[in-house]
Amino acid sequence: MVSWQLLCGRCGTEHAHDRLQGLCQACQGPLLVHYEHGSVPSLERVLQRAPGQFRFPERLPCPEGMRTPTLGEGATPLLPIESPDAEIEQKSFWIKDEAQNPTYSFKARGMSVAVAMAKTLGAEALCLPTAGNAGVAASAYGALHGLPVHIAMPKNTPGGIARQCRELAAEVTMVDGTIADAGAWIAKRGQEQGWFNVATLKEPYRIEGKKIMGYELFWDLGKLPDVIFYPTGGGTGLIGMAKAFDEMEALGWIDSKRPRWVCVQSAGCAPMVRAFEQGWEQAGLWENPEPTSAFGLRVPGAVGDFLILRALRQSQGTAVAVTESELRQATAEFAGRCGLWMCPEGGACLAAWRRFRGQAWLNGSESVVLFNTGGPLQYLGD
Repeated sequence: MVSWQLLCGRCGTEHAHDRLQGLCQACQGPLLVHYEHGSVPSLERVLQRAPGQFRFPERLPCPEGMRTPTLGEGATPLLPIESPDAEIEQKSFWIKDEAQNPTYSFKARGMSVAVAMAKTLGAEALCLPTAGNAGVAASAYGALHGLPVHIAMPKNTPGGIARQCRELAAEVTMVDGTIADAGAWIAKRGQEQGWFNVATLKEPYRIEGKKIMGYELFWDLGKLPDVIFYPTGGGTGLIGMAKAFDEMEALGWIDSKRPRWVCVQSAGCAPMVRAFEQGWEQAGLWENPEPTSAFGLRVPGAVGDFLILRALRQSQGTAVAVTESELRQATAEFAGRCGLWMCPEGGACLAAWRRFRGQAWLNGSESVVLFNTGGPLQYLGD
């Protein structure tokens, strides 16, 4: 049986983990799972197990362990690429292709754990705001676990995403504005109706699903890369992988050295980049975010902003904002050259990598992993 505590990531207050929990009751910070040191299998034994999201249940809270209901998420390919650009040398370059998940994005990982835990702890209905992929994943896993799902999304979200959610039996409401406006709608209606909110970091367990991406990097490479480019909206994946690296160090699998994070955002909505450059500990709200094809990056405020910034600075990483024309050009050129058509958020990471050409910060000798967080087709509309 896995032994763990549920602690606030900001103030450290402990919360009971045998019931549904949202934000910290003391300071409204995000809650994080902390595992107690105990008997865990050796790395060699873990690697003998079948790959997948629940390969290492000793570091997941799900009481059903490897028997947790699944749609086949996880174990996504880590693709070796000679160089994303013929004119730029990069000795070791991989793309972690999260589009291969069953709902076509990395959101399947977080929802596979969050919805399983919500069901276990007695939730009767789920809700969340979404700019796209999280809604599809919540709908799918809600259907898998027999839980109704209520979703609010901005009216400019591609119609194909809303259709996927409805086909997966979710109730979808379109709202004016951004995901922040959708979040306000969900907060009000969810409280009125008794729906459990599985929005980014508003509950503790999506991060536990996302962190498995970090474990998989280590399992696939036999080490951690030097640099990770990660598209950052709410930042659950970045926070989760940083958490996974800390857990691996506690297990004795790795030392204290960490990959340098590159937090990638859109120039029209870059609260983390601004905060990182200004030396702030929290990002604050980005006013009037501009439209972008990378819907997952149009997040004006993140609950876990301080955790993202902490991970960047502790890893000696950085943050960069790319323009819409840069991410579109990088996506198209890479697809034609390497045969992988990435989502706009993945294209933003390619554009960010190009920004470092010829700079000392990234000299071409490092091992680099870039995350493609989803597939492109659901962005095309109806």
